[in-house]
Amino acid sequence: MKKEIIILKDICRFYQVGTETVKALREVSLSVYQNEFVALMGPSGSGKSTMMNILGCLDTPTSGSYFLNGVDVSKMSDNELADVRNKEIGFIFQTFNLLPRSTALENVMLPLIYAGKNKHQRLEMATNSLRQVQLADRMTHRPNELSGGQRQRVAIARALVNNPSIVLADEPTGNLDSKTSIEIMGLLEEIHKLGNTIIVVTHEEDIASHAHRIIRMIDGEIASDEINHHVKTIKDYQLADGN
Repeated sequence: MKKEIIILKDICRFYQVGTETVKALREVSLSVYQNEFVALMGPSGSGKSTMMNILGCLDTPTSGSYFLNGVDVSKMSDNELADVRNKEIGFIFQTFNLLPRSTALENVMLPLIYAGKNKHQRLEMATNSLRQVQLADRMTHRPNELSGGQRQRVAIARALVNNPSIVLADEPTGNLDSKTSIEIMGLLEEIHKLGNTIIVVTHEEDIASHAHRIIRMIDGEIASDEINHHVKTIKDYQLADGN
């Protein structure tokens, strides 16, 4: 039986805007299991961004409980949450969030500094992570010397370097052309096959179709949570192109 990595119980997140209370999440309950590939979808204002912030320990709920690997993180302090984020969660952002003056290798090594790894460990782990995303020949290049797809691969390598419990990808192909988007989703497929738990936040149906489970949100609630019986893979695109 697969282990529950994430358990949300009656999560609410309310914001006060002037005199109005915005109910971004309304008693959301959810479980995500080890090695699942999940897409989180919803229109603007649906609560999916708030949900991503809660899942990524970037925000805490107004009420309810969030268990990550059996630990209740919903009541943690900011410092405790920062530690959880560094050790348990790998982030992939639409805008890559790379340090412009640092090389690919230095960008990937950054989380390992906060994790307390020594220089030798940082070098070895970051090098292996870049090899995993097929960027062994670009380690000394800075972001402005890389294509958009290569920059996202560096971001993915950085997300994986600490061997996190979950990989959380926020619109990971939002700044990429269609061909590069397919390549990045193919890379996420490979990472999933290695045993990683992946949650992709997206508004694009085509990107969500790569996930094995699709959760749709509306008005701060889960509107549907379904297994995707027609998972699209990179092979589908290759067949369509006649390759």
